[in-house]
Amino acid sequence: MPKTIKLFKGLNIRIKGAAEKTLTALTPKTYAIKPTDFIGVFPRMLVKEGDTVMAGSPLFIDKYRDNIKFTSPVSGVVSEIKRGDKRLLMEVRIEADGKNSQVNFVPADPGKLTKEEISGKMLESGIWTLIRQRPYGIIANPLDTPKAIHVSAFDTAPLAPDYDFIVNGQGDAFQAGIDALAKLGNCKINLNVGESTSAKEFLSSRNTEITTFKGKHPIGNVGIQIHHIDPINKGDIVWFAGVQDVITIGNFFLKGIYDAAITVALAGSEVLKPRYFRTMRCAEVAPMLKGNISEGKVRLISGNVLTGSKIRHDNYINFYDSMISAIPEGDYHEFLGWALPGLGKFSFSRTFFSWLTPGKEYRLDTNLHGGERAFVMTGQFEKVLPMDIYPMQLLKAIMTEDIDLMENLGIYEVEPEDLALCEFIDTSKTEIQTLVRKGLEIMRKEMS
Repeated sequence: MPKTIKLFKGLNIRIKGAAEKTLTALTPKTYAIKPTDFIGVFPRMLVKEGDTVMAGSPLFIDKYRDNIKFTSPVSGVVSEIKRGDKRLLMEVRIEADGKNSQVNFVPADPGKLTKEEISGKMLESGIWTLIRQRPYGIIANPLDTPKAIHVSAFDTAPLAPDYDFIVNGQGDAFQAGIDALAKLGNCKINLNVGESTSAKEFLSSRNTEITTFKGKHPIGNVGIQIHHIDPINKGDIVWFAGVQDVITIGNFFLKGIYDAAITVALAGSEVLKPRYFRTMRCAEVAPMLKGNISEGKVRLISGNVLTGSKIRHDNYINFYDSMISAIPEGDYHEFLGWALPGLGKFSFSRTFFSWLTPGKEYRLDTNLHGGERAFVMTGQFEKVLPMDIYPMQLLKAIMTEDIDLMENLGIYEVEPEDLALCEFIDTSKTEIQTLVRKGLEIMRKEMS
């Protein structure tokens, strides 16, 4: 019988501009694989500018795990290999030829393959990179046996895409992906759904253990779900994948090709017509934005407004993202802003009267409303973090690089996204997500 877990801590941030459930097909001209999207990867190039590639052709490998390949999402020509400071590889750009020629990896039924055969095919095609592990948020090691595998079938972040809408009509691919993951982990997949989840592709899936979660954001984060189903302890390894990652894996086994097609939500108060686009992974964002963004200064974000990365109009969607957000840039000063009624301002602490209209949607911008200041105990973080840890104490342990204390306070259970709400409400304006990533990198180097 499916389990139900109800959590009371958290915070839903209502922002104007949710994507309408209409789908527009797009075929951009250029794509870019960014090694910076992958934590702990040191790329070694396998192609050079001018080389012709097919969808599924390897572009680079991880220098220290040469079985981890990164492949092209489309066929075309390697138009640019962009490097940054100290020759850091930033992007491998592909100019699509419109033919979408595919490397043939031969279709296969994952139920009839061994774990080694499944992982071997996935490594060869590059889709192994869709499976990540906790702790650390890095690409999973195919030689490991995970404690569990989790798939979150819903997202509670502001303006997040509706996965019921995205998975519609892709049930066969989703089930094939679940079957492959179940064989890899030799276990049923923890499929975590929200209280409003209704897609039969999720609720009727096989080889899954379904858990229903009720509550506010960040309940849609897979880390929160893992914490309440079976917490991560020192030495544990848990794998996870997104809904569209599972669909890509399923299509790989059904069709024998790397099908990089994904559905992307374009949302936010600065989008004229928020909607969904059917495009390819790592596509340029300009065709989605053309004539669809309001005038003025706009912050474009690959991902959601809490955890996403700032991008420009000529950039590309990040490898693991399923949405583009557009909100106003907050580069202005307010005179006596703290002393005004603030009827149109969102407030967690009830500083302004907006708490009297809980269902109101806001046009929030990026203004910090103050500068960085002393990092002091407030007791506020615990109200928005539904985990049995002490967030403030953990953050201070990271600041002092106290490894033993970090372990005792639950560093293995968190990722930056899990504490994004803490950063949002933090009166000290501390970059908490950056701090969490620093702590995880310290632990990863210590444990390696």
